[in-house]
Amino acid sequence: MLKIFRLIAILEGVSFLLLFGLGMPLKYKGGIPEPNIYIGYAHGFLFIGYVVLALLLTIEKKWGLKKFIILFSASLLPFGTFYIDKKYLKHSA
Repeated sequence: MLKIFRLIAILEGVSFLLLFGLGMPLKYKGGIPEPNIYIGYAHGFLFIGYVVLALLLTIEKKWGLKKFIILFSASLLPFGTFYIDKKYLKHSA
């Protein structure tokens, strides 16, 4: 499950950056809202998957509430999931 979580974490981070780095400027500066819709759906799906897998992995590995809060908080920050992967997940495999 850790490998799947790492993949979802990276994809969620990429979708976050695409949404706010590409989708939002196209929508608000370029007047093109369509890409934002699809990127937003993908990001929402990946975000939910990330949080669910973080919870399941925390329970499976008995990491505790503190580590879950760290994992969850990372999903709210740009580049957060990349940091989590490098700092916590690579060494847990």
